[in-house]
Amino acid sequence: MLRAAHTTWRTDTGRQRRGNEDSAFARAPLFVIADGMGGAQAGEVASQIAVEAFHDDLPDHGTPEEKLAEVAQVANRRIFDISRSEHERAGMGTTLTAVYVEDGQLAIAHVGDSRAYLFRNGELGLLTQDHTLVGELVKRGKLTEEQAAEHPQRSIITRALGIDAEVEVDTWTYGARAGDVVLLCSDGLTSMITEEQIVAILASEPDLDAAADRLITEANEAGGRDNITVILFTLEEVGGDDNVDEPTVIGMAPLPGAEGPSSTTGRAAAATIAASPPASQEARPVPRLARTQGRNQDSAPRRRAGRFTKPLAALLAAAIVVFLIGAGGYLATRQLFFVGTNNQGIVTIFRGLPYELPFGIRLYETFYVSGVPLQYVPAPRRGELTNSQLRSQGDAISLVHAAELGQLAR
Repeated sequence: MLRAAHTTWRTDTGRQRRGNEDSAFARAPLFVIADGMGGAQAGEVASQIAVEAFHDDLPDHGTPEEKLAEVAQVANRRIFDISRSEHERAGMGTTLTAVYVEDGQLAIAHVGDSRAYLFRNGELGLLTQDHTLVGELVKRGKLTEEQAAEHPQRSIITRALGIDAEVEVDTWTYGARAGDVVLLCSDGLTSMITEEQIVAILASEPDLDAAADRLITEANEAGGRDNITVILFTLEEVGGDDNVDEPTVIGMAPLPGAEGPSSTTGRAAAATIAASPPASQEARPVPRLARTQGRNQDSAPRRRAGRFTKPLAALLAAAIVVFLIGAGGYLATRQLFFVGTNNQGIVTIFRGLPYELPFGIRLYETFYVSGVPLQYVPAPRRGELTNSQLRSQGDAISLVHAAELGQLAR
């Protein structure tokens, strides 16, 4: 039987932020990290709500994946309701990554771009899949990972808690071994240092406290553009005669980049998560770095297609691809924002893309109407509020709140 042994966590504001909007919870067997957004301390509130939802015991029904997803849905609704009822919290949201250790497995629930990694035998495996605009472009082959790392819109996420009344929660289950080290982190770490640097630190620092300190230090030395939070814990064997090199694993949900994660949406979310494969099914290995993952090659050979089957299959595949691209684009626009003015000349935050299609179809919607007429904004700063530049939710809200408080200097 495996258990989470030594645990440590660190958080740091970074070098370019005034406050810390990250929150964390580390009490074996449950570990949670959340990175808030929204500005004006709203992000801090959102991440705290998300983490506090896990302070009580998990539900006593369902699989570990289902339990984590159910709590994530509760947190999402709390954040959403507060953001709609309190003016100063409008538009707040947060990422969430939660890991639960049970029966030699790691159950994970994930929304956003915080991450979970597993370090084993000198290799680092990414256990989550970023919900970001550039992440979608990488998946479609439009960007390389190197280009994504430098993309000006890499901070725009396509999914977060609190943005809508319902949220899709991705879940996975991975087999674990004694000696594994698990890392949860906010993007303040991974946007500053490479996975190779993380490997070097974990390989050279067996003491987790020292490793956590070094991760924070190197992220700050690289610029520290965002809050940085890390959770580290090791797994150890307690009791039983299991061979830790060949562990018995019940099974795992599909890996990111293969069939895709289980996901949930709405009130019935917990009941709709895909179950793990049966005990007789061979478990897949923990994935290596995300960029090395490919399509699942384990499918059985298929019969030779008939003369009409191939064209039909091709048309069906094309339709599916178009649908997925459209769905991905829609999800992306849920996290794209721009600032402009409404018909009355009031500074307004819009969600979506600043374009209109024929027949009056708009690709955007009103997200927040301020109390500031554009004419009251200093003339040199009005261009910032009318240029339709795509922004993250937090950037848009911070800019408009500054205008409301008269903090836009000439």
